[in-house]
Amino acid sequence: MRVPEAIWERAAAPAEKVAALEAAGFESRLATLLAARGIGDARGAREFLHPSRGQLHPPELLLGLDRALERIVAARERGERIAVVGDYDADGVSATALLTATLRSVGLPVEPLLPRRDGEGYGFQAIHARRAVELGCALAITVDCGITGFDGARESVRLGLDLIVTDHHLPEEQLPEAAVVINPKQPGCAYPYAELTGAGLALKLAVALLERLGEEVPWEALLRVAAIGTIADVAPLTGENRVIAALGLAALARPRSPGLRALADRAGVRPPLRAADIGFRLGPRLNAAGRMGAADDALDLLLAREEGRARELAERLERANAQRQAWEVRILAEAREAAGSEGKPAPLVAAWSAGWHRGVVGIVAGRLARELHRPVVLLAVDGGLAVGSGRSVEGISLHDFLRPWADRFEKFGGHELAVGLTVAADRLPELRAEWQQAAAAWPADALVPRRCYDLELGLDEVEEGLWQTLRQLEPFGVGNGEPILRLGPLAAASSPRTFGSGHLSIWVKGERREIELIGWGWAARRVDWRAPLEVLAHLDRDRRSDRITLRLVDVRAWRRAAAD
Repeated sequence: MRVPEAIWERAAAPAEKVAALEAAGFESRLATLLAARGIGDARGAREFLHPSRGQLHPPELLLGLDRALERIVAARERGERIAVVGDYDADGVSATALLTATLRSVGLPVEPLLPRRDGEGYGFQAIHARRAVELGCALAITVDCGITGFDGARESVRLGLDLIVTDHHLPEEQLPEAAVVINPKQPGCAYPYAELTGAGLALKLAVALLERLGEEVPWEALLRVAAIGTIADVAPLTGENRVIAALGLAALARPRSPGLRALADRAGVRPPLRAADIGFRLGPRLNAAGRMGAADDALDLLLAREEGRARELAERLERANAQRQAWEVRILAEAREAAGSEGKPAPLVAAWSAGWHRGVVGIVAGRLARELHRPVVLLAVDGGLAVGSGRSVEGISLHDFLRPWADRFEKFGGHELAVGLTVAADRLPELRAEWQQAAAAWPADALVPRRCYDLELGLDEVEEGLWQTLRQLEPFGVGNGEPILRLGPLAAASSPRTFGSGHLSIWVKGERREIELIGWGWAARRVDWRAPLEVLAHLDRDRRSDRITLRLVDVRAWRRAAAD
């Protein structure tokens, strides 16, 4: 299929901010990178480069938190049992484990409950309220779900089950009834940072409870788990999320939990950890359990206290992840075909199949959305219902776009770039036609990929000092992307070598040096490596050889003399 060639653009770094940072003593390239991230003074730069707990906002600023604490403290005094109801993804599992462990540490009996993707689907539902009551619980606390769990809230009222909702997803016009709601996106909440994840909110509630009870806060233990949920959920790594991620990654270099040690060992992760280690190694393994069936193995691993049990659970997650990868390869190939192997894809790609695994369509939708640079909705059909996920691109809020059709969905929720939905299968053809008709009104340039690069350098400038400069900006993620270098002209210094599942390696040379260029997933792409080229790439380091390499983002024929 034909996707428009990407437009290459230099990241805007206001000259006055660069000058102010240079005057404060920051090296020119670092000043440029900081200015492009909106930082223009020495204090802001120091805070960005050195995240600390002092940058976290007081939990009490969250609307509803005081009422939630009062109810939890009352449960402790009465000896009441509490249900913690989470989600089956890495953020929901991390949040469930974090809050469960905290409540148990102060003597509260806790029953963690995770929904099954294949039998129940996302969110707090009536069945979970009933299950909590059957287990003898007087209070239920949701994490990473519940803001649209109206059926679950109504059933809680009917059963006399008190309910506290903690969730970071977008609320509807009305909130769940008879519930204390903690959500920085809810109306009336003046919390300074609205992008906390489910695990981030669980961290806030846990810290506030421990401080209310006069208990010591085990910051490193809490931050390890909160960082996993935050990074794995692809949340913006700005503000508090950046602090949680940075401090949690540092703490993960010395994990005390048998579960975290077993997970890292099985995934081949070694300190120092980077955000990519969670995004591509730890997170997918925790996600795999929920994607392939039930997330209980992931939760049990994070709560494990015995080494043998932890290793057994880590091995089970490894097998589940291998199954997930096999399904992903198959669904991606079929989804690409459905999107149109020839010609230009529709502004919004929507596809479904009875042969797809509902736990994998979301990750494939995200990959296809990045590949085609347009929103993608993929659904797995099971009987009369289709359950699926949508992923979008910057500038197009898929949640807002699909909201007018919400009354024709069985379930719907999410945020700007990611949604989940359940819909009657026989409605899909008409819905797709209406979506694509509405999407045709989007500006054409919204569907043209743009590659924003940070620094324009010669290959000879790619050296150890540059690596050390770029590492200061970690952890990288949404809102703080890994810096992209524009390099050229380059010539091939070797023939391309393919390896793994569609990857490519080639040595390229500038005027005086050569460096290895790695293209993950680039083996099948058509590139004339014999011609003079320029590339966009991330600076990377091979952990085995300790050699600096380049990770390919985009490549095209050398055109520096021409207008971009």
